[in-house]
Amino acid sequence: MALFLPKSLQHLGHEVKVITPYYKSISKHHKEMTYKGTKTISMGGIETIVHFYELIYQNMSFIFVQNMHYFERDHLYGYNDDAERFSCFSYSILESLDVLDFYPEILHLNDWQTGMVPYLLDEHYRHKNDHYFSIHTLLTIHNLEYQGSFDPYVARFFNTDFNYTYIHFDRVNFLKAGIERATKINTVSPTYRDEVLSQEYGFTLDGALNHRKQDFIGILNGIDDEVFNPKTDHLIEYNYDKRNYFQMKQKNKEHILNHFNLDIDVNQPLITYVGRLATQKGINLMTQVLEEVVEYSNARFILMGSGNDSYEDFFRYLSYKYPKRVSNYIGFNEEIAHKLYAASDLFMMPSRFEPCGLGQMIAMRYGTLPVVRETGGLKDTVDPYNKFTDIGTGFTFRNYDGQELKEKLFEGIQLYQDKLSIFKKLMKQAMDKDYSLNQMALSYENLYQIILGV
Repeated sequence: MALFLPKSLQHLGHEVKVITPYYKSISKHHKEMTYKGTKTISMGGIETIVHFYELIYQNMSFIFVQNMHYFERDHLYGYNDDAERFSCFSYSILESLDVLDFYPEILHLNDWQTGMVPYLLDEHYRHKNDHYFSIHTLLTIHNLEYQGSFDPYVARFFNTDFNYTYIHFDRVNFLKAGIERATKINTVSPTYRDEVLSQEYGFTLDGALNHRKQDFIGILNGIDDEVFNPKTDHLIEYNYDKRNYFQMKQKNKEHILNHFNLDIDVNQPLITYVGRLATQKGINLMTQVLEEVVEYSNARFILMGSGNDSYEDFFRYLSYKYPKRVSNYIGFNEEIAHKLYAASDLFMMPSRFEPCGLGQMIAMRYGTLPVVRETGGLKDTVDPYNKFTDIGTGFTFRNYDGQELKEKLFEGIQLYQDKLSIFKKLMKQAMDKDYSLNQMALSYENLYQIILGV
């Protein structure tokens, strides 16, 4: 969303700038940047200098906040001084407006790393001039599990008296501060929005979100339908559209099965998984049932991802035990991922919770039917197969339960083997779905208009 949404909003005619830390990974583009100015950031007795650079990329303005000590590291976050680092970035966002002489009507913030900005704006900047005074803020929460929770001593970075705005269970919580002070809050699917208002999914912030319930909106993420387009995708072997999708998918299937040295039988379904190997993604449900599904079906399986060591070892074990039916790719490869989406018939995504999820949308774009749990964005995007009407775009189950996942995998396999014409109909219905960036941008544009009262 960091690039896709701004680009789509700009296409709608809005003026957009993206502000981000000058991370180590983008230093190779330094010669293409223009120096814009320097500010001194004071926070809790610490003074540090930040430099601002602008890079124009794909007609978009990117403003990079450079501070070698805080940002030019091997990783983006996960350091002991993250509270200090992102306090500096939060001040820098607000200082950059003065440097650039660019005061937006709305500051659109993302996740805990920018959660303190509305508080700092209120406490230190609104009184400076009318430009700062009139700025509205929108905080987008992509995953409530990550909150920026720190020891109380980091409150000194905020240069204010003690304030309960940022305190949560006796800790400083950046995300909670954003929830309290942002003009509006949103998350990345309507169902996830409703789920996080409950204790089960709220990760202890359900109370704060319920307090702002009227200002809390769910907007579904989108995918770039130019990048993920089976008709033009240069990463897949055989391009296709809604007129010839099935025969071309069969050719892509044959190619990928050969690539992974699996038995080639295009008349049997290919089932894939592409994603993180984490419990949130429902991998533990896969470990409970996949061996039985492999044993009692003729389907082929290819699994791509990395993460938890025990999950990686399980995928290796399954590939070792069934070398002609199952294969794995530990890690991630963009080209192979595209080939898997284009070649597979079923795509697994049995998440424990899923704020939005993009994998199921990409799969449907390529005519691959998702097998998903009815949670968050998965519930909002995948229409369950109805055997009485033949309507649907995938196979869904309600409870976080391995038995239910197994039943839906077998249902999908059996439908492919016994009622292929219906399966093909579902594939086309999946391809007809529109989860494009344009739809997402229009939803955000509408929310911006509500914020501005226009």
